[in-house]
Amino acid sequence: MAHRASEPAVVMELQAEGLACNRGGREVFRNVSFKVAAGEALIVTGRNGTGKSSLLRMIAGLVRIAAGRLTLTGGVADAAIAEQAHYLGHQDAMKASLTVAENLQFWTKFLGSRGDFSPALELLGLAPLADLPAAYLSAGQRRRLSIARIVAVTRPVWLLDEPTSALDTPSQTRLSEIMRGHLAEGGIIVAAAHGAIGLDRARELKLGAA
Repeated sequence: MAHRASEPAVVMELQAEGLACNRGGREVFRNVSFKVAAGEALIVTGRNGTGKSSLLRMIAGLVRIAAGRLTLTGGVADAAIAEQAHYLGHQDAMKASLTVAENLQFWTKFLGSRGDFSPALELLGLAPLADLPAAYLSAGQRRRLSIARIVAVTRPVWLLDEPTSALDTPSQTRLSEIMRGHLAEGGIIVAAAHGAIGLDRARELKLGAA
């Protein structure tokens, strides 16, 4: 009896086709297209005001698409891209009155995880601060807590807006290791940055280019 060959696995890919963004009646960018497959990173560069943050927020479902389309193949078919992505913006979203551990516990539950978040605190060097109210954290510690959120809950697409902001050199090195680990496991990263973020093989998408 002949056996049918199994269907090849679909490689996850985030694709943008002809994207346009309008904010406050002004065209921010238009005709932006790219593809990012599993294990790949795309660094979005450009001058201030060219739409780097708007593009990430558009992928995260926070900014309306004026034209074009976004698709994610190889993911969960009935889930929106935003439900399969982590967005790390400029603001480190946390409650100042809650402790470090309580903030991370809130986010893991909000994002649908019942897993143990303590390894993420350990990885980001925040375990000794677990019982400290977030109000007492430095800018760099707050940034590390935000990164712990995307580590604690598994999602394939990471949208990172200036991820190294406020981080000292050791923390930047640790973040680079975390990002490389995410890519090695088949994840996708789209990051907006003005400089290097420790991903040597990342491709570049320059907004506002002539």
